[in-house]
Amino acid sequence: MSLDVRTVSASEFPDWLKALKTGFLKPPVIAAEEAAHRLRHVDLSRVHGVFDGGRIVATYRSFAQELTGVGGAPLAANAVSQVTVSPTHRRRGLLSRMITADLAVAKERGDAVATLIAAEYPIYGRYGFGPATWAAEWAVDVRRAGIDPRWSGPEDGGRIELVDTTEIRKTGPEVHDRLRARQHGVVSRQTRGWDLVTGQVREESYPYTEPFSVLYRSATGETEGMLTYTADDKWGDNKQPLNTATVKDFLALTPAAERALWHYLCSVDWITTVRSGYRAPDDLLPLLLPDPRAAQLITHADMLWVRVLDPVRLLESRTYGASGRLVLELRDGLGLASGRYRLEAEPGGASCAPATESPDLVMDIAELGTLSLGDESVVRLVALGRVEEAAPGAAALADTLLRTSRRPWCPDVF
Repeated sequence: MSLDVRTVSASEFPDWLKALKTGFLKPPVIAAEEAAHRLRHVDLSRVHGVFDGGRIVATYRSFAQELTGVGGAPLAANAVSQVTVSPTHRRRGLLSRMITADLAVAKERGDAVATLIAAEYPIYGRYGFGPATWAAEWAVDVRRAGIDPRWSGPEDGGRIELVDTTEIRKTGPEVHDRLRARQHGVVSRQTRGWDLVTGQVREESYPYTEPFSVLYRSATGETEGMLTYTADDKWGDNKQPLNTATVKDFLALTPAAERALWHYLCSVDWITTVRSGYRAPDDLLPLLLPDPRAAQLITHADMLWVRVLDPVRLLESRTYGASGRLVLELRDGLGLASGRYRLEAEPGGASCAPATESPDLVMDIAELGTLSLGDESVVRLVALGRVEEAAPGAAALADTLLRTSRRPWCPDVF
C-alpha cells in the first residue's frame, strides 16, 4: 500500500498526536480536552502526517518564528518541530519527503532560515541544518561556592521579589522580548508555551509542578530579570538538608540582574545544590561564585540548529565588527540556497549579492548555518575538512568578520 504524505485535518489531529507520542516513546493516548486545546494553537496547513491506510505513521509540524540574529535584527524563521517516524516505518525516506517539501515552501514564503532542536545529532545535517548554538548546564555545590549564606539582597539598590506565576505570566513575555531584542540566538516564544510553564493551562502530557517565582527589579523599579525554580525535599543523616534547586527559567537583562538572581538562589536555606538549567557555554555563572570550581559542568551539547534558506538576507541583516570582503561558494543538496555570493561587510552595514568571481571559501549550506550566529570558527571548520579555504587567509578574515564576542544562546526547546 502506498504511503500518503499530506496535511492533517481537524478530525485526524487526535490520531496525529497519538502517533507523535508513539514516536517519542510516550503513552499513545490523548485526552479529548487536551487535543482540542492544542488544536487551537496550531496551523493545520503546516501539520503533516504520513498515512499508511488509515494509520498515521509519521508526524511533522512547522510554525512561524523569529530568530534574533547577530546585532539584534529579527529573522523570519520556519521552526520545525514534532518530527517522528513510527518504528515500523523507519528507513523509507518519510522524513525526507516531509522536510524537503516544507523547506521549499518556507523558501517560497520568504523565510530567511529554518530552525529546530535536534533530538538526535546525525539526522538533520543532510538536510542543510548546522548546530548554531550550544547549551551548558552546571551543578553548583552551594556549600563550596563561597557565597555568604547571610546574603539578604542586592547591594546595587535593586531588589529581589518573590511573586506567583500569575505575575510571571504577565511580566515574563515583556522581559523575554527585551532579551531577544539584544541577545542573538534567542527565538520568539508562543503563547501556549507561556500558558503551560506558568500553569495557566494544564495538560496531562505536560506534568506541571508549581515553581517558586522571582523577579529582580532595578533601583528605578524596572523589571530586569526573572527566575523560576523547583526544589526537592531530601535530607541526609543526622537531619542534614540535601535539597536541590532546579532552574526552570532564568532571564536576565543586565549583569546586575544576573548576579543578584544567582546569588539569591545560592543562598536559599536548605539548598545545597543548584542545577542551572540550559545556559550559554560562556555564561557568567561559574565566575560569579567566589569559588568557580563549585560549579561542575554536567551538560555541554548542541542546542539550536539553523538551516539557511536566504544567504543574502542572513548576511545583510547582521552586524560586523570589522570591514572585509569575502566570496562564498555554497553547496546545497536541496538546491534552495546554492550559489556564489559576495559579502562586503563594514561595521555600519553589509551588502551581499550573487557573484561570478573565484570563491574565497567553499562550504556546504549546513556550515553556513553553523556560522550564522557567530559561534563557530571558520579556521576550525577548515581544519575539520568541512570548509575549503580557496584563498589564503580567507578563513582568518571570516573569523574576524563573523565571530561574536559573546556566544549566542537559545533558552528554549520547541
